[in-house]
Amino acid sequence: MMSRLNKFWTTVLTIIVIYLLIKFGIPAVARQVTGLPFPLPVPGALIFIYMVLVLVAMFLLVTFDDGPLNEFLRPIKRFLRGDFTKPVRTIGIVLISLAVGWYVYDNVVPKITAPLALRIQHPSSNFPKKMEDAQNPMTNPTEAQVATFIEQAKAGEVQFIEQVMPDIEAWMDETGEEDPLLAINTPAIKKFRAAVEAGNVDNETARAALLEVRLYMGRALYAMNCRACHGDSVAGDGPMADGFKLRPINFTDNGTIETIVEGYTFWRVENGGPGLPLEATPWDSAMPEWKVSLSEEERWLIIMAEYDLAEKTPRMPEKH
Repeated sequence: MMSRLNKFWTTVLTIIVIYLLIKFGIPAVARQVTGLPFPLPVPGALIFIYMVLVLVAMFLLVTFDDGPLNEFLRPIKRFLRGDFTKPVRTIGIVLISLAVGWYVYDNVVPKITAPLALRIQHPSSNFPKKMEDAQNPMTNPTEAQVATFIEQAKAGEVQFIEQVMPDIEAWMDETGEEDPLLAINTPAIKKFRAAVEAGNVDNETARAALLEVRLYMGRALYAMNCRACHGDSVAGDGPMADGFKLRPINFTDNGTIETIVEGYTFWRVENGGPGLPLEATPWDSAMPEWKVSLSEEERWLIIMAEYDLAEKTPRMPEKH
């Protein structure tokens, strides 16, 4: 009958097997599950976390009692005392030296990485051609929409999206105000309200105020759905940004949303990471498919807010 492995070798083999499973086993299984022609590697930061947990678990297992601890230390002490034969000691020293040397080499050798320019924009081979000429309807209200907005303002019943209504209602209850426009109260809104009270509203003043209302709603939607990754400054520095190996795109960079047409921006927001073509991997995106949880109007409002917060304008279609 085979003798039981020493606690030292059991611990070492356990750590090695778990590392190999995380490093190579999980990507291989993921490839079979997803059906993709390439494995999905486990991020290095995640491997580090898993291995730290494994080492902590092994430490607790070995040190919970003097018996396992002494058994674990016995081969180490024998090796340091020179109790093993010379060939065994030589092999041990060579293996330890090679392991340390490889670790140092692997950490200092230059790595082959994709140029930063490839991260500026995602591949778009499946971008619908019809979206090339799409323009944001939220930034171009129609005459009918402006007229409706004027009537709503006169009646004190300006319509807001449901996501912002709880905050507006809470503000109205706290301040006693009855006009929801006062919750925004920018210069354009003030000018518009004064014109309404005077009974002399022109379309240009009303249009500017309507854009302020839409921008307010777009910023609120951005804060609710996008801020965690892209940040308050839309610079890709949100509180969750550091959790991604590929950080969220910086909208204030001159090489990002300013270089693409609005239709492409809308398509990217709509389809998220899952909508990218196969050639996008591994430089793809963790962004969800916002078409699942946000309406078309809400997605356009967010895009309106993103360009405004970044102080950028979208690229005009080529034929324009």
